[in-house]
Amino acid sequence: MTSMDIFFFLFVFLLFIYPEMMLRYRIMRRLRCIREIEKERGTRVIAMIHRQEALTFLGIPIYKFITIEDSEEILRAIRLTPEDMPIDLIIHTPGGLALASEQIALALKEHKAKTTVIIPHYAMSGGSLIALAADEIIMDKNAVMGPVDPQIGQYPAASILETYYRKGDKVDDETLILVDISKKAIKQMEEFVYELLKDKHGDEKAKKIAKKLTSGVWTHDYPLTVNKLKELGIEVNTNVPRKVYELLELYPQPMGAKPSVYYIPVPYKKKESEKNAK
Repeated sequence: MTSMDIFFFLFVFLLFIYPEMMLRYRIMRRLRCIREIEKERGTRVIAMIHRQEALTFLGIPIYKFITIEDSEEILRAIRLTPEDMPIDLIIHTPGGLALASEQIALALKEHKAKTTVIIPHYAMSGGSLIALAADEIIMDKNAVMGPVDPQIGQYPAASILETYYRKGDKVDDETLILVDISKKAIKQMEEFVYELLKDKHGDEKAKKIAKKLTSGVWTHDYPLTVNKLKELGIEVNTNVPRKVYELLELYPQPMGAKPSVYYIPVPYKKKESEKNAK
């Protein structure tokens, strides 16, 4: 074998085989971590973690959102779970397709045993909708959810209506169609959120929360912190299992991406002087 042959083999290995091997290794570690969480909590654990991952070809980054494929897999996982077994759904997502999020939310709500959504960092838009369906929400104390007001194309439905109310009938036919769609979308989402919440919060409180989350009083990326959610009347537990953070670390950013944050990745202990002072 010539040096050129060796070089070519190494090139093919590094470009195609090695990334695939590393991906398979990470998947094995993720499944092992999920199994450890299941044993610790006595639940079926389902993880929907949307990070920017690298494809095996040239490390091209792709952005992930909630899709129909996600809803198909989660619904299948729920079907495979005994009715008396609790479910933990770990979510890390910017949101995504409303239909897929609604399917997941309904399946979670209809599961007979306790359902818990765990949010280690953020669950916006469709992710928030799914969390509202759970019996319990567990969030990191610095994690956030977001409003679930409908978006029509690139614009919030509430903003389309606000523009129409200000301009009156001095708009074209296309805008009038968008106004009609926006009214329906807001009404439908408000009713959907109400149905998710009414059993847990009662009729009046569920209507109030649904109205607030869907009417566009905030921008779509407004961070609903733990305190803000409690102000709305949504109970939140902040005791995220340690293993959930370990699972999230197994979803790295793309290969070749330069990190912008550096720190010593170990927990620090309090100084002896501080301990003695107490």
